Amino acid sequence: MKSWLMAAAAITLAACATSTTQHADYTTQSKTGTGPTADELINDHRSAGDVLTYGMGYHQQRYSPLTQINKSTIKRLVPVWSVSLANEFGEQGQPLVYDGVLYAANVKRVVAVEAATGKQLWMTEIPWDPAAARVVCCGLSNRGIALYNGKVFVASLDAHIMALDQKSGKPVWKTKVTEWKDGYSITSAPTVANGVLMTGMTGGEFGVRGFIDGYDPETGKRLWRRHTTAGPGEKGADTWPKNDAYMRGGASTWITGSYDPELDLVYWGTSNGGPWTATPRPGDNLYVASVIAFRPKTGEIVWHYQWTPAETYDFDGNNENVLADIMVNGDKRKVLMHADRNGFLYTLDRTSGKLISGNPYVKVNWASHIDLTTGRPVETEVGRKLRAGEKVMVQPRWTGGKNWMPMAFNPNTGKLYMAMLEEASIFQLNKDLPVYKPGERYMGVTNTTADRNPNEPWGYYGAIDPLTAKPQWRIPLVDLPSWSGMLSTGGGLVFTGKASGEFLAIDEESGNILWQFRTSSGINAQPITYAINGRQYVSVLSGLGGGTSSKRGTQGKVQPGGSIWTFALME
Repeated sequence: MKSWLMAAAAITLAACATSTTQHADYTTQSKTGTGPTADELINDHRSAGDVLTYGMGYHQQRYSPLTQINKSTIKRLVPVWSVSLANEFGEQGQPLVYDGVLYAANVKRVVAVEAATGKQLWMTEIPWDPAAARVVCCGLSNRGIALYNGKVFVASLDAHIMALDQKSGKPVWKTKVTEWKDGYSITSAPTVANGVLMTGMTGGEFGVRGFIDGYDPETGKRLWRRHTTAGPGEKGADTWPKNDAYMRGGASTWITGSYDPELDLVYWGTSNGGPWTATPRPGDNLYVASVIAFRPKTGEIVWHYQWTPAETYDFDGNNENVLADIMVNGDKRKVLMHADRNGFLYTLDRTSGKLISGNPYVKVNWASHIDLTTGRPVETEVGRKLRAGEKVMVQPRWTGGKNWMPMAFNPNTGKLYMAMLEEASIFQLNKDLPVYKPGERYMGVTNTTADRNPNEPWGYYGAIDPLTAKPQWRIPLVDLPSWSGMLSTGGGLVFTGKASGEFLAIDEESGNILWQFRTSSGINAQPITYAINGRQYVSVLSGLGGGTSSKRGTQGKVQPGGSIWTFALME
């Protein structure tokens, strides 16, 4: 009876779901090349000419109201410039655009180019200890930079953060975040909210203790540190055993958080537990595999929601948290939308963290459903057997139903657009518990990929309802999986890329591919769009990279090599 009632409730929610409309009604004011200001960052989602934040707005909707490139004109879209990034490690970053200058980063360097022509203005190398590469789980990557008050902020692989002068690229300051030899690294883009520069970190496979740091953007002085495993005397400590397991508990923070300026809350996801096997850390283990909502000035946690309690599947909860105001049962709600690696799509009230809906968007066998009363997943026999030490097939694979590659939300259609993965793993917790050694892998499981049926897709591109997880359309990925982010526009288009190198424009309504162009390498980055002097541009980084999972099936077919590609309508 409960499952029938849940299904009925979900149908009711879907029937009443509509979204707010977004317009390009804000223009950046400074036009000096030394911004952006705090006000400009807050209004990034309303300014079509610039891209000032990770996610094209603090809410990370990755939507632009620009309409010049649309379903009718897309056939005239052509490349207008391309710039080499001289990087063989792969490109996963999102560029930013301000005052006609495009800024992009990878693990090696930051570049500034004229956004309309591709002419390089400056280039600055990112120094890092090459030995740090051994503590990076899944590819040598950098997902981007932050802009604020005349500075460009970027993190390095060996866990430093630095500020560059925005006009010249010259270093202003550099601060050590933590010690890479203990298993820490940084691959995410920093962000600035309410005047505080914030960064996350990686290391969930190395027995680190996760955290988010807040810094003074002018000096690089650390203002606060919020650990994401609850220690003695902290709220949530009772979800850990009464020993020092929390000190090696994981919960790394390797995807940039979103921000609601009205509520003054930052929303940041956390990763898997450490070690992967939950056996030596009985309990729910807050704040592993969770989202935490906190104050940017202090790091104070206001609320949390845990996607996967007692996480033991490597279901990181880092995937982006998309903010929007939508109608639910006739009421406009401030929501947070999150497609988790565990295979469930969640919609939460972002003021309180209360669960509104949670439904599978890919095949899931470790849990039957999300209990709307408790907010917890109800594990199946598969989950119970795994925790008992048996070898089981788990769906989705540890890479998730969706990994880090960000989805987009169109506030006019009310749909989420994302790349999904459909694979399974053969998973077993080891009988012998892992021994922690600083800077070495700390996992305690045996996992392999289940054999694929060659007649079934690797996954899908899809348009998904955020309250029901039902697709409006899905495009099967039959040749390779996709690890590229999505961009939605007012022109009725969704842009994304393929591992084989094609850059695509998809009809947001039908799911038909309307246009494609093959770039020089695989695309596993995040496209953006912007306007300069009345002309709309679309830019994306090309360069096969990431870990072994994101490169599966590409061996001998796709060559590495980083570059920026920019497109506009043929004049």
